[in-house]
Amino acid sequence: MKRIKKVLVANRGEIAVRIIRTCKDLGIQTVAVFSETDRKSLHVRMADEAVSLNGVKSSETYLVIDKIIAAAKLTGADAIHPGYGFLSENALFAEAVEAAGIIFIGPSADSIRKMGDKTTARKLLKGSKVPLAPGTEDSIEDLTEAKRLAAEIGYPVLIKASAGGGGKGMRIVHDPADFEKSMHASQNEARNAFGDSRVYIEKYLENPRHIEFQILADQHGNTVHLFERECSIQRRHQKVIEEAPSSVLTPEMRQKMGEAAIEVAKIGTYYGAGTVEFLVDKHRNFYFLEMNTRLQVEHPVTELITGLDLVREQIRIAEGETLGFEQKDLKINGHAVECRVYAEDPMNNFLPDTGMVHLHRVPTGPGVRVDSGIVDGMEVSVHFDPMISKLVTWDRDRNGAIARMCRALEEYTLSGVQTTLPFCQFVMKHPVFQSGNFDTHFIQNYFKPEHIEIDDPETIQNLAIGGLNAIHWFIREEKSEPSLSGNGAEKQGSLNLWKVRRK
Repeated sequence: MKRIKKVLVANRGEIAVRIIRTCKDLGIQTVAVFSETDRKSLHVRMADEAVSLNGVKSSETYLVIDKIIAAAKLTGADAIHPGYGFLSENALFAEAVEAAGIIFIGPSADSIRKMGDKTTARKLLKGSKVPLAPGTEDSIEDLTEAKRLAAEIGYPVLIKASAGGGGKGMRIVHDPADFEKSMHASQNEARNAFGDSRVYIEKYLENPRHIEFQILADQHGNTVHLFERECSIQRRHQKVIEEAPSSVLTPEMRQKMGEAAIEVAKIGTYYGAGTVEFLVDKHRNFYFLEMNTRLQVEHPVTELITGLDLVREQIRIAEGETLGFEQKDLKINGHAVECRVYAEDPMNNFLPDTGMVHLHRVPTGPGVRVDSGIVDGMEVSVHFDPMISKLVTWDRDRNGAIARMCRALEEYTLSGVQTTLPFCQFVMKHPVFQSGNFDTHFIQNYFKPEHIEIDDPETIQNLAIGGLNAIHWFIREEKSEPSLSGNGAEKQGSLNLWKVRRK
């Protein structure tokens, strides 16, 4: 068993901040990496050391394996945490980390290949007790064959990226006439997001619920699930609001789905934190959707109902520890709801918005948690995901958690960019959401831009105050910006990595 002493966080934004905080709780040193856009970001300021990746776009920085590993070697990091997105589900990255003699805080490269790739996972699970929706076993590139298989499966169908997740590379096709255009669009989006254009076809279940199970597994064969998360409120197949537990599951159904999730993990010889996702139809039949071989964006709701720190558990597992609990020890305590706060305009089809965040004041109080990587004066860039923060509330029951979320959303102040805050308020107050009887078409069926009322007489005042705060923040940062170590900087070969330390 090897104790981790220094972790390089191969990510940015709120998840990098989230990981750094747990490392600090454990007395573990941290290293941030950053693009030029993120030079003054919160995760860079919080880490013990920071390394510039010399670039602006993700393809030049956070997605470059050699740069990440060189940064770890330069700083003496003995472990790398990938967060989510970027390289977190890249088997080549996990292999390269291990080959460099560095601990990868995540599953094995073999498990990522088997379970992180949707078509491979479906092949492995065929013949098991885990129910699968009708679909192709392999990825498919030939358009004629793809059309034939889609007709055989029966419309509507889903064209899905074989690698990655987050709704990217996914298209619903209702009409065969739209298939060719949709397939090309799915392939292009998958290539741009994951560097892998492979897609496969699956039967589209109408009016489904999207429910996922969090699992934890150690390297000694012990696996548990930490119950479910309801993720059906989505736009562009990407989650916006999550909660735990789900209002639709009976205890019997929860047990069956939990056992299926554990079976998926065991078939994939999986260890670490992972998520097994299912679709549930209107008859409460459930089908395996995919496995995410990483920490999920929405992991805080699970933490609040179980009392566990999932990043801490990931680190313990990576160190070779056994799980400190069994399935019978785990209980659901209360209810948690999460709203993802995106820099998007819900009045304009949720298109991403960019610009400087002038004022960012988060709610506090009992049962409120905010995970964020944004501070006043920071810019929301076109180059990265537009998520600003995750607002999470907990109470003893679902009604209480929703009421607390309504209060927290009213307290949340952010100016400078359009956000999904008004949309989240709309959802929380909608009778269909409050009833718990909804599906993945909630936005399509119930939301229209005119439903959002913009009534904020303090906006101009907040912008003025925020502008002053931003100026003060930049002045403070210019005075306290991390200095380059040595007589200017340390270079690492041709990668030209610049290492910065706190003064």
